[in-house]
Amino acid sequence: MSQSDAKVIALTYELREGGPEGDLLESVNKEQPIEFLFGAGRLNQSFEENVKDLDEGQAFEFLIEADDAYGQVNDKAVVDLPKSIFVIDGKLAEDLLVEGNIINMEDQEGNPHRGKIMAIGDEKVKMDFNHPLAGMDLHFQGKVIRRREPTRDELNQGYVKPEE
Repeated sequence: MSQSDAKVIALTYELREGGPEGDLLESVNKEQPIEFLFGAGRLNQSFEENVKDLDEGQAFEFLIEADDAYGQVNDKAVVDLPKSIFVIDGKLAEDLLVEGNIINMEDQEGNPHRGKIMAIGDEKVKMDFNHPLAGMDLHFQGKVIRRREPTRDELNQGYVKPEE
């Protein structure tokens, strides 16, 4: 990202699955808009491409297909883990082991992963490590609230500092 291309963009949106009539997945209002440093790579590239040339006050509507969003559901990301890995200080962490819970875990190299508990058996726990939006086409409709030049600190850090 060149410094001349960098912009801080604040926007509101509704995110729906598949299209404008799809299930509402997320809503961001003008009281708490999302604000980001364009080009810093913190948001989905297709999303950024769709809003990069919009002016303050401009409305938008676009669809990002699953392959360009969070990809398709990967069956290999659904795994059975031994129940024993949920033993902490000699006791099974039953408060964590609830179907539907999303928990933070690490792989053998220490990389963080978020997984959803799908089923709990006597010896195994089935977990899904796919992104929650995997396999979905994402429809965004919203408006640019603010657009401004980033501060030097924002450029150096690669993100927008929340207002204090």
